[in-house]
Amino acid sequence: MDPSGDTTCLLSESALMRKLFTSFILFLTLVLIHPVFAAEKTSTILVMGDSLSAGYGLKPEEGWVNLLRLRLQQQNLNYRVINASITGDTTQGGLARLPKALQREKPDIFILELGANDGLRGFDISLTRNNLNHMVELAHAGNAKVLLLGIQLPANYGRSFREKFRQIFADVANQQQIAFVPFFLKGVAETRDLMQADGIHPAAEAQPVILDNIWPVLQSLLTSTDNEA
Repeated sequence: MDPSGDTTCLLSESALMRKLFTSFILFLTLVLIHPVFAAEKTSTILVMGDSLSAGYGLKPEEGWVNLLRLRLQQQNLNYRVINASITGDTTQGGLARLPKALQREKPDIFILELGANDGLRGFDISLTRNNLNHMVELAHAGNAKVLLLGIQLPANYGRSFREKFRQIFADVANQQQIAFVPFFLKGVAETRDLMQADGIHPAAEAQPVILDNIWPVLQSLLTSTDNEA
């Protein structure tokens, strides 16, 4: 009987057991850790708008964008919401700053709420339409789904201009085949008690109504984004 042979055999068996144990630990780690990583994936919603989304005249927590954050949390939907809205912004201003915002945030969903100030300032209809189209195209190039929020002008702007302006948003939505809310201030702009003293900006009480106007359309994008994750 060769004692050295027994020792070699024992060493081989020991090495084999170590390899099997290491492989088992690695397998167990992958099984346990992978679902955690998957669950932690966070999608991004980028909102680009004007004072109507920036929360003009409101406390930071009162605006519809922050209420959206809260609703997503309450429904255990793993999204971060970036509000890139600026009071007084136009479609031209939004177009100028959108490329950097898309590069920085890499949104899964892009909510576009611009155009009101174009209309209030009497900008050329074709300019506003072209700017909106270009922004949608940039968002699509960044693989973001787009939700366009339409707006309407007050009656004192005249029926013809008001109708042409309203049609801009429908035209862009149809041309680009994107999600669309025709008038996201529905039930708000016509209700004096839901507007601030200036008659232009929605009050705090209006913000839940605004979110409810947007939510059903946005929800379909949330569902499709989750299914792709």
